Amino acid sequence: MAPHAETDAGSVNGGGHPANGTSATRPKFTVNSPNVVYSDNEIRSKYTYRTTEVSEGENGSRVVTPKETVYDFKLDTKVPKIGMMLVGWGGNNGTTVTAGILANRRGLVWETRNGKQAANYYGSVVMGSTLKLGTDSKTREDVNIPFHDVLPMVHPNDIAIGGWDISGLNLADAMDRAKVLEPTLKSLVRKELAALTPLPSIYYPDFIAANQEGRADNLIPGSKASTAHVEQIRKDIRDFKAANNLDKVIVQWTANTERFADVIAGVNDTAENLLKAIEAGHEEVSPSTVFAVASILEGAPFINGSPQNTFVPGCIDLAEKHGAFIGGDDFKSGQTKMKSALVDFMINAGIKLTSIASYNHLGNNDGMNLSSHRQFRSKEISKSNVVDDMVAANTVLYAKDEHPDHVVVIKYIPAVGDSKRAMDEYSAEIFLGGHQTISMSNVCEDSLLASPLIIDLVVIAELMTRIQWKLHSSSSGEGDGTAKYKSFHSVLSVLSYMLKAPLTPPGTPVVNALAKQRAALANIFRAVVGLEPESDMTLEHKLF
Repeated sequence: MAPHAETDAGSVNGGGHPANGTSATRPKFTVNSPNVVYSDNEIRSKYTYRTTEVSEGENGSRVVTPKETVYDFKLDTKVPKIGMMLVGWGGNNGTTVTAGILANRRGLVWETRNGKQAANYYGSVVMGSTLKLGTDSKTREDVNIPFHDVLPMVHPNDIAIGGWDISGLNLADAMDRAKVLEPTLKSLVRKELAALTPLPSIYYPDFIAANQEGRADNLIPGSKASTAHVEQIRKDIRDFKAANNLDKVIVQWTANTERFADVIAGVNDTAENLLKAIEAGHEEVSPSTVFAVASILEGAPFINGSPQNTFVPGCIDLAEKHGAFIGGDDFKSGQTKMKSALVDFMINAGIKLTSIASYNHLGNNDGMNLSSHRQFRSKEISKSNVVDDMVAANTVLYAKDEHPDHVVVIKYIPAVGDSKRAMDEYSAEIFLGGHQTISMSNVCEDSLLASPLIIDLVVIAELMTRIQWKLHSSSSGEGDGTAKYKSFHSVLSVLSYMLKAPLTPPGTPVVNALAKQRAALANIFRAVVGLEPESDMTLEHKLF
């Protein structure tokens, strides 16, 4: 495989991946159904979505009615050439994911104190997990395939990488500053990373901790929101796209946690007001919102990997008006992912969780920034809300508005670096007034958990730009079939599995339960190719 090419735009071009010996547009399986039609560049399917509607009957009873809605899905199977631009490219996550993609692209193997280590994509749902396709016709055993093969998706090795940072260090020096990767791996990618320097970014001191000021030496002029900032970011996206000959660009915020912005009527409550507020340099417009607005106007999906309220109502309104994709908030990597899985298990087992005490300490720059109260508050909110829907779903255990006590503590301890310590205590009430306490200690290398999520979010967000739907004539009443295909809602709630505080379309419920999030992701992808959800009933094994 030839070495990758570097452009003068401060970016890494995508390279071919060794495992891709077949056409990127060829499906890995075909569905034998009259409801699925294949063509050179498309898969079209008819899918019956079955739900259950509950209404009030007489004398307080409930009437349960099965419902069916028939959809037509259309998937563009041509996998485009894409790039991801990271805000905070020179940070721990940005340098780690860049080095990781380079290592995988080149098939690197390096020495560690435990022996040889080969590059991999462990921790990525898309690249590291499988999905049950069905049951083998002969053996009756499950047939599982890589998640990446369910639909034609971009391979991470082929993603061009670029971005912005308030620090002007080249990525090799920034990698050293991050103290995440093994020295032997760093030596193998150093030359490539040394040639990469982030684009200047915007810096509004009021939104991040004062302790970050020393890093801020690579700035677009101006200390508050402006239309000029939006236009510069838009130009950067266009230039990156042109320099790397890309079809699409996905922008992702992996920079510092900001304080929450105040939502103010007439300022950031509508798309029109938000654009006016940016033009006027209003103090409650954050850097992340400016990046989101620029991406929306440029037609680039934008994902927020930090906990602040980037997507104020005006930002969501703008995305909806432009038909642009947005997703967020806050990478769900270690402690919170464990919490959402464990709480889901306990409550579904009929165990009444009464308190959760979560403690963290970490020593990376994220921890340093979070040592400021206003930035910590953003993180506290995203970590604290992850159990709400699970509690609300169990009216046997919890009365209305009853919640477990939930406390989140984060401390900055420089000595532990990127190796975050998380300690949780779960207290619960069990049978006949008994009690159960589960204590959990979790040592997790923060950026090595977050980096695969960055990849998943980019790959899935891109895929969603190629899926369209419409109501089938039997459901829409348009017997002549004139209904037009449309994209999914601008708010990509399908990304929830990777995010602590999932953003959902206005007025729709938030789902935090990890199993439900994973099932939704898998079953939506199955629906696109005309497959039913896997029910896991396995009646064929239980009735005979």
